[in-house]
Amino acid sequence: MKNTSIPFVDLHAQYLTIKSGIDTAIADVIKNSSFIRGSHVESFERNFGNLIGSTHCVSCANGTDSLYIAMTALQMKDGDEVLVPAMSWISTSETVTQAGGVPVFCDVDPSTYTIDPVSIEQKITDRTVGIIPVHLYGQPADMEPIMALAHKHGLWVLEDCAQAHLAKFEGQTVGTFGAAGSFSFYPGKNLGAMGDAGAVVTSDSALAHHMTMFARHGGVRKGDHQIEGINSRLDGLQAAILEVKLPHLEQWTKARQRVAAVYQEKLSDIPGLTLPVVGEGREHVFHLYVVRHARRNELAKFLSEKGVQTVINYPVSLPFLPAYQRFGHKKEDFPNAYALQESCLSLPIFPELTGEQQQYVIDCVAEFCATAL
Repeated sequence: MKNTSIPFVDLHAQYLTIKSGIDTAIADVIKNSSFIRGSHVESFERNFGNLIGSTHCVSCANGTDSLYIAMTALQMKDGDEVLVPAMSWISTSETVTQAGGVPVFCDVDPSTYTIDPVSIEQKITDRTVGIIPVHLYGQPADMEPIMALAHKHGLWVLEDCAQAHLAKFEGQTVGTFGAAGSFSFYPGKNLGAMGDAGAVVTSDSALAHHMTMFARHGGVRKGDHQIEGINSRLDGLQAAILEVKLPHLEQWTKARQRVAAVYQEKLSDIPGLTLPVVGEGREHVFHLYVVRHARRNELAKFLSEKGVQTVINYPVSLPFLPAYQRFGHKKEDFPNAYALQESCLSLPIFPELTGEQQQYVIDCVAEFCATAL
């Protein structure tokens, strides 16, 4: 392919496949001036909750807020410790601090990259109140031992599902194991808005009521403020867009899995390249397709020169960020997370990626690896 340019993700291509529905939905919001709350928000909350399998869905402004809102409703107190994975986006840990707690980092499993239950058990103290497993890259965390530890020690579990819409562990959809499940609808997510958007799902009615109040200035009805809250609302335009996209999520998920299967097949024999491992009993939805190579930076540069866009997600794992220097962590504290930050590279993956585009990516990766021995 000459003059090739392969994007990491192509949101415009997705828009073109559902253009009439998106345009009609936006026009309807404008026509009815339903910019805040309204029928589109209520319909999306109901339909997304049903799809995930939760009784309640509380929408909000973004995925980061969804974590903070949930932890506030879980009645965190100053100094409470919450266990989080060392490999994730900073929202997972910064919201613990915002809610008054202390994030305690756990190392990740070296094959699936999700939070390691062994590390969780080692980090539990009498100050620990909760666990936030992140279903990283679209792969469910190992929920069976995580939930067993939570029950044993009386801890709540808040699932970070920002990258894992419709992922399943032992046939159960993520977001339904713990007290609540947090979702992001950032534009590049598997289900993405055209701006910021988020939601929390739960089957606990009291928790849902508290989260709803907190996200709306502390009251369900305008002017009736039962508590002090924040202003974090899913606006009508984003809800209408998400409502159009929602029926396509399952087929988009299958398309991502097909792309991942082709990568798995055609990259499997390339020396020096480590491919994703799907844990037993887990359905991976491949928000990201992440490979590992000892010369990761050189591979990324080579692909860029060939017109292939890649991303280094989490080039510095959470414990080693300047934001957490106060904890004094060393690379020996989290050997798996440290190794991942040095070697991971995300290849292009999106439902509309064509076979020709993908084959070009594969050929370029193979070309580099053949010369990198």
